[in-house]
Amino acid sequence: MNQSVLIFIMFSLFAKPPVVAQQSIYDFQLPSLEGDQIDFSRFKGKWILIVNTASKCGYTPQYKELQKLHELYGDKVAVLGFPANNFFWQEPGSNDDIAEFCEKNYGVSFQMFEKVSVKGASKHPLYRWLEAKSGKTPTWNFCKFLIGPDGSYRNFYASAISPMDQQIIRQISN
Repeated sequence: MNQSVLIFIMFSLFAKPPVVAQQSIYDFQLPSLEGDQIDFSRFKGKWILIVNTASKCGYTPQYKELQKLHELYGDKVAVLGFPANNFFWQEPGSNDDIAEFCEKNYGVSFQMFEKVSVKGASKHPLYRWLEAKSGKTPTWNFCKFLIGPDGSYRNFYASAISPMDQQIIRQISN
C-alpha cells in the first residue's frame, strides 16, 4: 500500500469531526424528550438559557429554580434543558425516565431535550457550537449558557450559580 494512502487512512480514522456546522443558534433542530423536533428559530427575539441537567446530582434542585424562571420570565427567556450523563453517571435514565422524574418531582414545563453528551469526543453539536462561541465547556451538571435575543452568546454561568441569580435576572430583564 502506498505510504500517502496509508497516512490518509490513518488521518481519516483519527480526525475529529468538524467543530461547528451550524452558523447560528437558530440553525439547530433537536428532538425533545417526547421525540418532537424543536426548531430553534422559534426562539428568535428571546433570551435562551441552555442548561445541561442531571437527576442524580447535588444541583438537581435547580430544576425548581429553572421552572420558576420559566414561569416568571417565560415571555423573555426560553429555558432549555439538556440531560447529560457525563459527570459521574448522574443521568442514567432513559428519556422517558427523565421526563417522568422532571414532571413528578419538579413540575417541569420548560423545554427539555433528549439526552446528549456535553463533553469529549461524543460532544453534541450544540455544545460544540457553544464552546466555539464562548470558549467554555460544562465543568459539571447545571452549567448555563445565556444566548441573547439576537442569537449571540452572552454569558456562561457555573453550576453553583442559581438560575434565579440577580445577574441572570438583570440580564434577561433588559
